[in-house]
Amino acid sequence: MRPMARRGLAIATTLTLLASSVACGSDDGPGSGQPVPGVTDTEIVVGTHMPLTGPASAGYSKIAPATKAYFDYVNANGGVHGRKITYKIMDDGYNPANTQQVVRQLVLQDKVFAILNGLGTPTHTGVLDFLHSNRVPDLFVASGSRSWDQPERYPNTFGFNPDYTVEGKILAHHVQTDLPGRKVCFLGQDDDFGRDSLVGVEKVLGADAVVDRQTYVTSNTNVAPQIGAFKAAGCEVVILATVPGFTALAVGTAARLGFKPQWLVSNVGADHPTLSRQLGDAAGLLEGMIGVNYLPMQNDTADPWIQLFTKVNKEHNGDAPFDGNTVYGMAVGYLFVQVLLAAGQDLTRESLVEAVRKGGYQGPSVAPLRFSATDHSGYGGGRLSRVSGGVQGYFGPTYETDEEDGPVNEYSAPPVAPPANGVPSA
Repeated sequence: MRPMARRGLAIATTLTLLASSVACGSDDGPGSGQPVPGVTDTEIVVGTHMPLTGPASAGYSKIAPATKAYFDYVNANGGVHGRKITYKIMDDGYNPANTQQVVRQLVLQDKVFAILNGLGTPTHTGVLDFLHSNRVPDLFVASGSRSWDQPERYPNTFGFNPDYTVEGKILAHHVQTDLPGRKVCFLGQDDDFGRDSLVGVEKVLGADAVVDRQTYVTSNTNVAPQIGAFKAAGCEVVILATVPGFTALAVGTAARLGFKPQWLVSNVGADHPTLSRQLGDAAGLLEGMIGVNYLPMQNDTADPWIQLFTKVNKEHNGDAPFDGNTVYGMAVGYLFVQVLLAAGQDLTRESLVEAVRKGGYQGPSVAPLRFSATDHSGYGGGRLSRVSGGVQGYFGPTYETDEEDGPVNEYSAPPVAPPANGVPSA
């Protein structure tokens, strides 16, 4: 064969392979006739990365099992359009390098339909581009980073938690209205979690009102230098953007140093049962701690959502200790089932993403969900809680705000009640 002919054959073969690759890349388009990854007539396979071990495992290791328990409950009640949900949970140890490895496995080997509720700002940030390039729905990220709300850059990614700037504004609003004139300090994780939260605090209080700012990294559990700096600065209020283990470290270290500020804590690290387990006999140090939340309080046995989730926990989660992480995981599961139903019987990745964009979902939260074609940020507010007599409970109104310079306003719409059988309907 002549060299030119061989070259022409090679080019033709390359073009054929490229065409095949493009066709495979569009394997879940309506009417494509190609199989949808992770979807059969009887099953929907989704995956997640979670810190089942490592520095963020305290509390957070309970989230995915709770979500799976809710899926098992739905499966026992007929599934979604006749399909059962299989949830593949991969441990990344809250290590970004591990996250990239396990997410690639879920997508390329396990062929999951979607990634659901992958946890962590530093961890999930590293897989955004990979999920985008593979057109994998990336739903309800377990983090309040503003990175998830970029519809033009990441059209298939959606948040769940209120973003950290919103939380920071709500906590700062409490300082402004109820603790005026106090010296305020801030401790945040050294990533978008801490930075975005501080942005919210300073939007309300002003940068000059924060007399000292400190950060921590999860690989170093010694926070004595940061807490010592706060004591030296005479701080009376400390706002924490911390995961539970570092909330407990901050509170415990402060007690050891004889430092007793008013603690205000992001929802990320404010679950009282989780912190109590971390602190053990020193759990009384949490008395008076103020947090912010947007889901039913785990100890409110009169709440119909807590009644439902307690039932699911007993039947499908081995009656594991019930806390805010359990509530969170099941709330994620409930929303995902709502979206699957809205996506229809002819399920594709595109129909799933479009179902989220349409918005209009309601569930157990006291705050509004804000999904739309132009807003992928998730919940838009929260309510303050306080530990009193060893019990965490809500006080005051629910607030909503934005991540920009908008005011912190009261939000009065009540949460809806769950369906009688605990499973949403189409």
